[in-house]
Amino acid sequence: MPETSQQQRPPPRKSPRQARSAETVRAIVEAAARILEQGGLGAFTTNAVAERAGVSIGSLYQYFPGKEALIGALIVRETSRLIEDWEAAAATASGRDALAGLIAAAVAHQLRRPALARLIDLEEARLPFDDETRRVTDRLRSILRDVLTRADVPAGLALDTATQDVLAIIKGIVDAAGERGEQDHVDLTARVRRAVYGYLGSSA
Repeated sequence: MPETSQQQRPPPRKSPRQARSAETVRAIVEAAARILEQGGLGAFTTNAVAERAGVSIGSLYQYFPGKEALIGALIVRETSRLIEDWEAAAATASGRDALAGLIAAAVAHQLRRPALARLIDLEEARLPFDDETRRVTDRLRSILRDVLTRADVPAGLALDTATQDVLAIIKGIVDAAGERGEQDHVDLTARVRRAVYGYLGSSA
């Protein structure tokens, strides 16, 4: 599908410049998250979000032109939190330990707010990314790519291909587990590790 301006997810209207404005935006985005968790897309309207956040609909529209921009902001927020965890895991000197940390962080991210994570997964696939959303998802790919270059991570595969495949393995298993409502962090982490290390040609 071509990425036309009509089809692309619209970005936020403006960025907050003052602390109070930033807090208003945080409240709006969290209100959107809670409505999506509790009522799904059917309950998700800008009026409902404004009411839940305790702001006027005019205040909401100052920052977000509509529901699509709100969902984009949620994707950026949630992915940015995962980036922080991945950057911490990647700081480990051992490539194997770093990779295990990335997997554990991805599982924790999915299971922390599973209903929200699942809806965001679906929304990510529905519309092309705006620039900010693309930037944070590209950062995840960059972190994983760096870890896969470590000397103690099994080699022998084209790096870009391995990066895309490992990311798909992690995302596919974790997303499917979220869809089934799994809650066993330890078991899910172990399964993802087996799949990733099996692909890379080494035991977990």
